[in-house]
Amino acid sequence: MPAYHSAFNEEPDVRTIGNTAVLPIKTRIRGPAPIVADTNEPDVIDETLDLFRANSLFRNFEIKGPADRLLIILILYISDCLAKIQASRTPPNQNEAGKMLNTFAVDNFALPGDAGFPLNAHYQAPPSRVDADQLRSYLVQVRQELSARLVERLYADGTGKPSKWWMCFTKRRFMNRSLST
Repeated sequence: MPAYHSAFNEEPDVRTIGNTAVLPIKTRIRGPAPIVADTNEPDVIDETLDLFRANSLFRNFEIKGPADRLLIILILYISDCLAKIQASRTPPNQNEAGKMLNTFAVDNFALPGDAGFPLNAHYQAPPSRVDADQLRSYLVQVRQELSARLVERLYADGTGKPSKWWMCFTKRRFMNRSLST
């Protein structure tokens, strides 16, 4: 059974930095990301949250386009977020988890081409320093929005504890990798 790929691979006129897509998102967070024209349509963050649990079961993933590269980065980021919540001594409530993941989203992280990036063999480095800064600010904005939506899904049942159906994926490693070192 093959892994699920991004539906945004077929999008025309998608801007790329290196070979990673810069896709529009629905967000209230300021940043360089293009805004989705139709807010009723799912964006790449919705797609990542929907595909995370199914794709995290796979060790291999064939990259079919630049949107798949962004999908991989976001799935690995969700894995790190869940691990961060799991590492707490006591399960954080929704507000604490939101603050923790928002701080994690803006922390320094490796970009494609940097020495600490785990999938450099599959990614091109941004061609210039300006492009690297644009990619970093785009990924920070996407990570902040993804963190906010992940917390909403983790605490959707109203118990004040993270969903065990999401937290059980902390043991799984998508492609046997992690963004954090």
